Amino acid sequence: QVQLVESGGGLVQAGGSLRLSCAASGRTFSNYAMAWFRQAPGKEREFVAAISRSGVYTDYAHSVKGRFTISRDNAKNTVYLQMNSLKPEDTAVYYCAVRVTGVVNQTYRLGYDYWGQGTQVTVSS
Repeated sequence: QVQLVESGGGLVQAGGSLRLSCAASGRTFSNYAMAWFRQAPGKEREFVAAISRSGVYTDYAHSVKGRFTISRDNAKNTVYLQMNSLKPEDTAVYYCAVRVTGVVNQTYRLGYDYWGQGTQVTVSS
């Protein structure tokens, strides 16, 4: 079992920044690929960003590329999502996820096994 706890969400004006954190426990964190997803009201959950086990490789949805940065600190069992130049359309509940299978230097957009409870991000115009 893996437990994930997100934090760092909140209300911010358009153009502002937030940094989300996701603390993991339960297994060896450095063995997992990690990702962030989001779900806006009335919409399906969508991929935002992913990071490989080592942290060397990253992948971003087109809508956030150049504005968001995913990173991880394996010593702290934590993955981060730095969100800059926020837009009202970024408003959503943000979830971190763990994928327990896969290879070291690979990012994934699918196949995640464990999910956090989510943190709300609201961007006002």
